[in-house]
Amino acid sequence: MSGELEQILLQLTQPDNAIIQQATAQLKLAFKDPAIIPALCVEPRALHDELIVAPPSHQIRQSAAVMLRMRVKKHWKKIGPDHRERLAALCCPIPPPQSVIFKSSVFGLLNEFPLMVESNPEPFKPHYRQLLQLFGTVLQDLDNPTAMYYSILTLTAMTAYTGTEEMVRPQSYLFDVLLELFLCVDQDQASEAMEVFDELMESEVSIMVPHITEIVHFCLEVSADTTLTDSLRVKALSCIAFLIRLKSKTVLKQKLLNPILQTVFPVLSAAPPPGEEDPEDEENSNEDDTDNESPKHFAAQVIDTMALHMPPEKLFHQLMPLTQACLASDNPYERKAGLMCLAVLAEGCADHIRTKMLSSMLQTVCQSLSDSNQVVRSAGLFALGQFSEHLQPEVSKYCAELMPLLLGYMSALNQAKIGHVTKAFYALENFLENLGEDPPIHLILIHNHLSLVCTSLTVLTALFLSANAAKEKLVPYFLPVIESLKGFLTDTRDEMRSLQTQALDTLSVLARTIGKEVFSPLAAECVQLGLNLTNAIDDPDLRRCTYSLFSAVSTVSPDCLNPHLTAITTIMLLSLKSTEGVTAHLEEDKTFVLLDDDDDDEAQGDTILDEEGTDNVDPDIAGYKLLGVVLPSFLEAVHSERERHVVMGVLEAMNAVLKACQGEALQSPGRLQEISQAIRDVLKKRTVCQDGGGDEADDDEQQAEYDAMLQEFAGEGIPLLASAVPAETFQPYLNELLPLIMNKAKLSYTVADRSFSVGTLGEILQSLVNVSGGRACAGKLSNKLLPVLVAGVRDSDSEVRNNSVFALGALAQAAGPLVAQDYPMMLSLFSNLLSKEQDRRVIDNLCAALCRMIMSNMEGVPLEQVFPALLARLPLKEDMEENKTVYSCLAMLYSQNPALVLSASSHVLGTKDLDTGEKTQNTLVMLLRDVAQRHSKEFEVAMKSLPAEQKMKLTGAVSQS
Repeated sequence: MSGELEQILLQLTQPDNAIIQQATAQLKLAFKDPAIIPALCVEPRALHDELIVAPPSHQIRQSAAVMLRMRVKKHWKKIGPDHRERLAALCCPIPPPQSVIFKSSVFGLLNEFPLMVESNPEPFKPHYRQLLQLFGTVLQDLDNPTAMYYSILTLTAMTAYTGTEEMVRPQSYLFDVLLELFLCVDQDQASEAMEVFDELMESEVSIMVPHITEIVHFCLEVSADTTLTDSLRVKALSCIAFLIRLKSKTVLKQKLLNPILQTVFPVLSAAPPPGEEDPEDEENSNEDDTDNESPKHFAAQVIDTMALHMPPEKLFHQLMPLTQACLASDNPYERKAGLMCLAVLAEGCADHIRTKMLSSMLQTVCQSLSDSNQVVRSAGLFALGQFSEHLQPEVSKYCAELMPLLLGYMSALNQAKIGHVTKAFYALENFLENLGEDPPIHLILIHNHLSLVCTSLTVLTALFLSANAAKEKLVPYFLPVIESLKGFLTDTRDEMRSLQTQALDTLSVLARTIGKEVFSPLAAECVQLGLNLTNAIDDPDLRRCTYSLFSAVSTVSPDCLNPHLTAITTIMLLSLKSTEGVTAHLEEDKTFVLLDDDDDDEAQGDTILDEEGTDNVDPDIAGYKLLGVVLPSFLEAVHSERERHVVMGVLEAMNAVLKACQGEALQSPGRLQEISQAIRDVLKKRTVCQDGGGDEADDDEQQAEYDAMLQEFAGEGIPLLASAVPAETFQPYLNELLPLIMNKAKLSYTVADRSFSVGTLGEILQSLVNVSGGRACAGKLSNKLLPVLVAGVRDSDSEVRNNSVFALGALAQAAGPLVAQDYPMMLSLFSNLLSKEQDRRVIDNLCAALCRMIMSNMEGVPLEQVFPALLARLPLKEDMEENKTVYSCLAMLYSQNPALVLSASSHVLGTKDLDTGEKTQNTLVMLLRDVAQRHSKEFEVAMKSLPAEQKMKLTGAVSQS
């Protein structure tokens, strides 16, 4: 068949359509013959035996190789074992390196190898050592750059399937080869060859570690060379970012941070060619464009990756001098680079910036808004948007200063470029989305700049979404906004289309958030505006928005839709029947019809779901089996997954399973130990995504903030385990985990670490309250925990103090009389704190901690001194969840000493929220009813001190039967 196939392939290369069509029909028939595989192999095989005498056409060889690759890729299971072996052996004979046949045949074969290996690596595995020996010889032949290029591509395809030992030899000279390759091949080929680094880092990162210095310096040399193509420099920069992500500890240990920064900053601050702009500064740039692959863009990504994977203290020590030098420069592009650097630091180093540098960095960014160069101002707006997105809630405290600045700045942009206006709105939009529930300051400012804001309806939407809980405060601004929106909805010019879709979306948001009483009078008019637009303008996006508006109006004022239901349903049915925007993927669209025959029968039997017998399955047994599949998968991912955010998601999911299933999740033998070990490995930084496995910097207290966040996800699992099994069962594992948590409470750790440490200790102690043996366990731990928690109460940070106070209260609740000897010390500590504490959340938790002490061991608390101090701080103001603790304590005291609690009735009634959960609300209502019945005079006196609205609410609650 080989001769016939060669003739067909030759006809396909002729410049005659009739001959090509005839050959195509013959080839379709040939592909139905199983002998097609060995026949296709004849052409490449001839490279070894007959190339010198009668070299086959390159086009025929290429066509045969492509067809063979596609056939193998799609129908590998249908190829017989003898043909599979022949395919593998086809590629592996190695003539003597000195022979002419060797150089000629290898040159011809190598360009087919990458495709063959990538399509089906399995048959090549027994021959990998031979192939690597071949490539080792080729890569040292510096006179044949094309053969070197294809050798590297094949190595790239093989890397994922080879072992560390096999790859040691090629990688030892790979870097020198790549350097030579840059000097003698096309730069696009060099860029493609560099993908071998990506594969090595993904599959065999361990063999890269000894050569990280070489790789980094090589990539820095490439990225700094402005004579090379952008794609090649981008590849080098992305390789550096990849290395930092996988091996940040090694990069720091080998002192590569400074060389990287010294190279990256000139790239980041480089001015574009004369007459051009950076892509992000172009007038028609798309903010969502992900194809911006300029070296400058990737230089910023390198710094972003550093922020995400390196300890902020170590990074800022070397980064900030370079940043400050840029910010002080006369060159606008260097000032822009400094601002871009600050912007990309915001996500990865958020805690460090919030606690130590926020004020100064905000001042720098705000000053940039008055820069004489628009490029710098745009970068400042981007940085401000990043700050408002990642540095919450602290950055919102500067609302009074930042909002006038932003709105005043935008007021002067009427004549500016539209792209620049978009960046300004990006900053404002991010700010508005995070301002919370009580925004009177920015509402007034928005009202003063209403005409400006209504030119960006996305911002207006963000405003109303951010203020969803403050409906009554939005009402004064509602009608002026609606009038502005009407102007957009009655203009049918094409250039108004994007604004009209935004206007309709904004109306939908307002209909759902502003309140029925306010929106209903305008509902009918809004429906009519939407119908008028759909009748006048044939635009699918516009119709989509009108459907959203009709849906929103139906939830507020359904009656106003009745007269228009026929018209509305008609256009909706037309939309459902429309084929506009639908692309049919027909067989004729295939790029290579010959190779895509209809043999898809294999896919029909690939389902793994078996419905048989599901009606008779016990749900408990099914759930147990499911846990037996899910939890091992979670644990495997925690240990082996490289992507840190994936492991965070896995830990979060595992915690959700533990919380929902409790002890059922731990019934499998050894499961408690496995989960505890996984948590321990994360806390000790021994997982793959933490660059684990080595001893470098494992005990370093400084770590990237996202690494700390990963450990927080792991730490959240400890209280869940403690609440799921008896204390004596979990205590051996708890004894191993506690030192890792307690260690983070040291002052040398960050505020976030200290807060996490004492907060987790508190949650663990609270979990012990309701489990068997919990009191004895808490009593044994008290001597270890008390020094840590007492130090936390004296911490300079309010969040650490808050969590420490909570943990001390939880210790008293869990251990009860077992820590009675420590009550005087704890009460003295709380008394000192109460006399000077200003943070209301800390005070609320202090009140709850005192209540826990009273409920656990009332004899140990001098109520005549403690109770008046407690009453003076009631009702709670911030941490309303602790009302359940306070009310439970008051109810217990009332049952034993009514007169004591009657003195607190005005404080109890003064709580600002009765919606505290069903159980807590029942406790409060029962207490108030009893007080009203038994001590009506005292109750009436207390009620008189309340506002009318609250008095009415309480009267209704007490009077209900």
